[in-house]
Amino acid sequence: MKRRPLWAPPALLLAVLALAPGAAAQEALPAPPPTRPADVASLDAILAAVYDVISGPAGRERDWDRFRSLFVPGARLIPTGRDADGNVRHRVLTPDEYIASSGPFLLERGFFEAEIGRAVERYGPVVHLMSAYESRFREDDREPFQRGVNSFQLLDDGTRWWVVSIFWSAETPDNPIPARLLERR
Repeated sequence: MKRRPLWAPPALLLAVLALAPGAAAQEALPAPPPTRPADVASLDAILAAVYDVISGPAGRERDWDRFRSLFVPGARLIPTGRDADGNVRHRVLTPDEYIASSGPFLLERGFFEAEIGRAVERYGPVVHLMSAYESRFREDDREPFQRGVNSFQLLDDGTRWWVVSIFWSAETPDNPIPARLLERR
């Protein structure tokens, strides 16, 4: 009689972990506010909604319920950068933590962010999108004060699109945006 190995195939292990009690905890997370159907109807629409909702002039409060409505429960926003010693750092935020930390800056300074190029990889309902961006304090500023890349992880559940995470890094002289991400697709 042939003995079965004591290890489980990776696919089986992942399936078991997905069905474990911790997976049910996601259902306990608060549901996002109602969304505008047009914001979540397509990949292009949800990207446009994210950039639109964070953009606006100084003194204009952002529609944070609209922002929250774009994210799957448990979503994360992860800015990266270098500290004074040159070490790469990151910060993991919920949408509400992003609102609390960035909302006052957006309201005080004004902020306009626009996509300038992208690359998309899709496998079934899972999408990874690298979105090159430019940021300005005023919509009519001649030059951006910053450029970089937003790495979006998106989910198409068959009825709407969701943002699962946004992981980003600003462009630096030693880390320019790759030319392939500056092409419109």
